[in-house]
Amino acid sequence: MALEGLPGIATIEFDLPKRKVRIHHEGPAEPISKSLGSLALGAHLISSTASVESRESRPGQVESETDSSEAQVLRLLLGINALMFLVEFMTGWLAQSTGLIADSLDMFADATVYGLALYAVGKDAGHKLKAARMSGWFQLALAIGALCEVVRRFLFGSEPAAPVMMGMATIALVANVTCLLLLARHRHGGIHMQASWIFSANDVLANIGVIVAGAAVTLTGENYPDLMIGTAIALLVMNGARRILRLQG
Repeated sequence: MALEGLPGIATIEFDLPKRKVRIHHEGPAEPISKSLGSLALGAHLISSTASVESRESRPGQVESETDSSEAQVLRLLLGINALMFLVEFMTGWLAQSTGLIADSLDMFADATVYGLALYAVGKDAGHKLKAARMSGWFQLALAIGALCEVVRRFLFGSEPAAPVMMGMATIALVANVTCLLLLARHRHGGIHMQASWIFSANDVLANIGVIVAGAAVTLTGENYPDLMIGTAIALLVMNGARRILRLQG
């Protein structure tokens, strides 16, 4: 998206694990380096090499790397995360667990990522930018709401149901492991699939954190472990929203 509008770009290839991007383009590399550098993600030019490929051998614009098989997996991931968001949010509210509420918002954040990946198929960059901006603001609002709930329960007290916390977090853990298994075949595919793998792997860590917090609540009889994990996950969702919104500028 940062390169949208720059002339002469033919294809973009991503290697997320190594944090590298290869761009086939015409003209000087300086405008591309400047645009990527404006994201403040530490981008720097590794090399610039003249290509011997003919223009006919490359597409004239950046195309979606998500094929029909990947789209089917994304639909399954979207359904799982949307369902878990609703179930976990209601359970967290009834169990007075900010950890479960925040983790449900993390599920929602992932659902929006998968939805954006599907929405981007066949759409132009303008539609993708608008969808990403809306998603980022919505995620930010939910994260702020979760932090407000943490503060409210800190001031007025809460009695999180530790067994419910651990049980629901275990179900969410199974759901996220299922997502990882569905993504296994495609984790080295397009940018959306690689990002989806990273998000689902992070969710597994969040689920384990809620389980540990539930065990700590049981041992101490206090609500502080629940408040701490709720704050940590809410900040994680907020940071994801911030990253999405920064890409728009």
